[in-house]
Amino acid sequence: MQEKYIDETKQGEAFAIAEKPENSKKLFLESYGCQMNFSDSEIVASILNEQGYNTTMKVEEADLILLNTCSIRERAEQTVRMRLSQFKNLKKERPNLTVGVLGCMAERLKTKFLEEEQLVDLVVGPDAYRDLPNLLKETEDGRDAINVILSKEETYADINPVRLGGNGVTAFVTITRGCDNMCTFCVVPFTRGRERSRDPHSIIEECKALAENGYKEITLLGQNVDSYLWYGGGPKKDFDKASEMQKATAVNFAQLLEMVAKAVPAMRIRFSTSNPHEMTEEVFRVIAKYDNVCKYIHLPVQSGSDRILQKMNRQHTRQEYLDLIKKAKEIVPEIAFSQDMIAGFCGETEEDHQLTLDLMRQVEYDYGYMFAYSERPGTPAHKKMEDDVPADVKQRRLAEIIALQGELSRKRMKSYVGKNYEVLIEGESKKDKNQWKGRTSQNAVVVFDKVEGHNIGDFVTVFVHDSTQGTLLGKAI
Repeated sequence: MQEKYIDETKQGEAFAIAEKPENSKKLFLESYGCQMNFSDSEIVASILNEQGYNTTMKVEEADLILLNTCSIRERAEQTVRMRLSQFKNLKKERPNLTVGVLGCMAERLKTKFLEEEQLVDLVVGPDAYRDLPNLLKETEDGRDAINVILSKEETYADINPVRLGGNGVTAFVTITRGCDNMCTFCVVPFTRGRERSRDPHSIIEECKALAENGYKEITLLGQNVDSYLWYGGGPKKDFDKASEMQKATAVNFAQLLEMVAKAVPAMRIRFSTSNPHEMTEEVFRVIAKYDNVCKYIHLPVQSGSDRILQKMNRQHTRQEYLDLIKKAKEIVPEIAFSQDMIAGFCGETEEDHQLTLDLMRQVEYDYGYMFAYSERPGTPAHKKMEDDVPADVKQRRLAEIIALQGELSRKRMKSYVGKNYEVLIEGESKKDKNQWKGRTSQNAVVVFDKVEGHNIGDFVTVFVHDSTQGTLLGKAI
């Protein structure tokens, strides 16, 4: 799901998979936004699979349509609204069709969707997916159904996700839910609730099951994986109240990462997303120690200006971030980084913008996810700050950030040329069916000519002989 140099949210993606032959109903499930939403969709599909639903990619044959939504940017919400309007017209032709909204938009816009705009029959928040069977019964009785209650405990640890529409090679494993960081621009703490971590043993078992089923790579997922802390209790914020025994046996993220690396030594391990102020040297040392832990970190910074970082309520300074990058490169010389960057946050000056560009030059990111700031209702920035950077200035600054990242990416890709890399084949190249596509440990995409005997899911040594801005060109050895 990697997209480089993007400035808009990923469009919706529908999934299908062959399921139970005895199931008679059809579910059309479309996901928007972050990797967590796609992972949640697999949980939803698993729950509904037990209720008689097989998934379909044909909306016209669906009995139930669910959109798993994102509120992180305004554009994402606009896209979902347009999609719901299409389904509203479809319902006029098929009155028995049920349409529902899941995820972050469900929690934020529940009243508008159900009562004011009458776009949906069902609204379900990210912590209420277990209640879907009961809510669907309510819709069958002709009532609108809603559950957007946030939980302090729910992790869905006991649900075996249905792997939807993937390549059978890579999979997501959710390790944390929610976020406590309260960045002023972000809706996640309000739509996904407080931070809580999943039992490490259930994580290990899921990883082992994936390995047994032929998967070759897993990505440990969370809004903030670095803050992972399992102590047998509830939310991380209550750790101080834990017993001495719980504290003594607690598992942090670095320890979990090592546990997974040992448990599935033949599998590659990635993780996302990280938060700079909770990333530790211990994590870097685990990356360096285990060959199967990928030498890549997505480490969002959002701005290179301390003044803006403070307004964003980011819990790190510019220098702390740069020191972290330096330490990581010392411990793992071959490590690669990607970034999140916001252009035109409230009160951002030209000097602040130049500091961002300077930080990018110092770090030399492989690629990035870059956006112009858009107000999100209910966030501290929306309530207390003026969105005072003109739209044309935001777009110009964003264009400069994207252009610089393009230069940095070309430089980074060139640095890989002339070397051998282990590449996991994930599928055919989109541009040429005679070529394979895969990724290195550093998350760089590689395309190379097919050779007899290689298949999807194989690890192949590839010599990189050339590069473009976003892709390595190689030859299998």
